[in-house]
Amino acid sequence: MKLTPGKLAGMKAVSDARGVIAAAAMDQRGSLQKSLAKEKGVADVPTSALEEFKTLVTDVLTRHASAILLDPEFGLPASKKRNGKGLLLAYEKTGYDANTPGRLPDLLDVWSVRRLKEAGADCLKVLLYYTPFEKSAINDHKHAFIERIGDECRAVDIPFFLEFVGYSVDGSDEKSMAYAKKKPEIVSGSMAEFGKAKYGVDVLKVEVPVQMEYVAGTKACKGEAAYTRAEALQHFRDSASATHKPFIYLSAGVSNEVFTETLDLAGESGTQFSGVLCGRATWKDGIAVYAKQGAAAFEAWLNDQGVKNISNVNASLKTATPWFTRLGVQSAEALA
Repeated sequence: MKLTPGKLAGMKAVSDARGVIAAAAMDQRGSLQKSLAKEKGVADVPTSALEEFKTLVTDVLTRHASAILLDPEFGLPASKKRNGKGLLLAYEKTGYDANTPGRLPDLLDVWSVRRLKEAGADCLKVLLYYTPFEKSAINDHKHAFIERIGDECRAVDIPFFLEFVGYSVDGSDEKSMAYAKKKPEIVSGSMAEFGKAKYGVDVLKVEVPVQMEYVAGTKACKGEAAYTRAEALQHFRDSASATHKPFIYLSAGVSNEVFTETLDLAGESGTQFSGVLCGRATWKDGIAVYAKQGAAAFEAWLNDQGVKNISNVNASLKTATPWFTRLGVQSAEALA
């Protein structure tokens, strides 16, 4: 297969020398605003605080990453401090309307794929809450939504990264044992669906197919187990085989220690994952530092613990597979 010039250039821009996507994520908006306000003990924080936080994270962590994921609402100042690394920009609105069933997606009002590319994006990212177990009418809405974005990315010639996050259709706890048992099917089913050519997705940004706190014998396990280690390894293999598309893992807000153990498990399974887009597992513990001690203290924390965190993730990417290998070639140039 071949890639169009814009898609090939974008993929190369966000990858390291091996062709692995070792990207940092800093596109959190509403959740970050709430976390900063909570740590500060105030009702809200100004836009300038979000911009400063994102800029500090970007400036420090891109020295150790292949790219950074930002949002155009608060992240554009940060995009100027990315040390020459690749840029992914988010296209979706943060969160979802809890009053409407199905966690339906929405796009930023004054942005388009064309405008995001003009703002410097090498690749475009969209987050979708998705489960194959949702009502067909709701999923049909989501399928059409992703088809439109895929066509928009084709027209503008930019890579499309689709991130999907599963959820429980009955509203039950997504940290429960019951959800943990269903998660492998949710992840594999989502990967199989959005790997279809009609969506135009270039890279799937996926959750790992297990809940690590329920994997027997792991450091993350809290006692109760939903799967043996052997079963967990097979779930990694099964989800990987659900698509031929390159895919990368998201950190889903877990600690740095849990995420690196997760990546080591993925490596042990022999799964051909092509990297990560890792956010909170690298900088989450610095929120309190920024909120209580200020920018200088947070920058010092990033240069110490933040760098250690991203270095731990990078060390776990030794088993990652170049994204172009998933497309059946030995180099990106072979796709030109």
